[in-house]
Amino acid sequence: MADRGFFLVLEGGEGSGKSTVARALAASLIASGRDVVSTREPGGTPVAEAIRDLLLSDRFAQANPWAEALMFAAARADHVAAVIRPALQREAVVICDRFVDSSVAYQGAALGLGESEVRRANDAAVSGAEPNLTVVLDIDPTIGLARAVGHNRMEARTLDFHRQVRAAFLGFARRWPQRYVVVDASAPAPDVAAAVLRHVDLRLASK
Repeated sequence: MADRGFFLVLEGGEGSGKSTVARALAASLIASGRDVVSTREPGGTPVAEAIRDLLLSDRFAQANPWAEALMFAAARADHVAAVIRPALQREAVVICDRFVDSSVAYQGAALGLGESEVRRANDAAVSGAEPNLTVVLDIDPTIGLARAVGHNRMEARTLDFHRQVRAAFLGFARRWPQRYVVVDASAPAPDVAAAVLRHVDLRLASK
């Protein structure tokens, strides 16, 4: 069955405010009468949340980069099958905090596995699910890391690593402007959420 809903993905580095924006967007869209599913990656299902706990913990610190990338893909496969695809098929708006582009930016670009290689590794996991719109919440990593409160293994990586992640996200937006928009995430959170909602409303109106 073809997906009939609207799939919005929020991407960006650590401390860019994706979770805050996702909550504000969901509230606005629900108030307007939309069926909204708000979720995150890795996570969204019991299996994927268990993988998330492992991936972000120090227990996984010495893992091979491909083991890391494939664990993200495994969590994503369960998430797409159990949450994202069913919601899209019933014509819901899915708001997802991270998706494949995070794996491509973090493991493909910053860890050096190769962007195309990581995308190919995720092809089976997503089984054709693609965002209608990806919003990159862009922020200087020095500001974002100062904002971050989770203190997980990803946040602990070097500043150069996070700069490579940011450059990768901005590169995706330049390469595929029809699917991406970039929003300045250093602005106050209500302004960021309002800017994202304007883009979403335009895409929903034209769908």
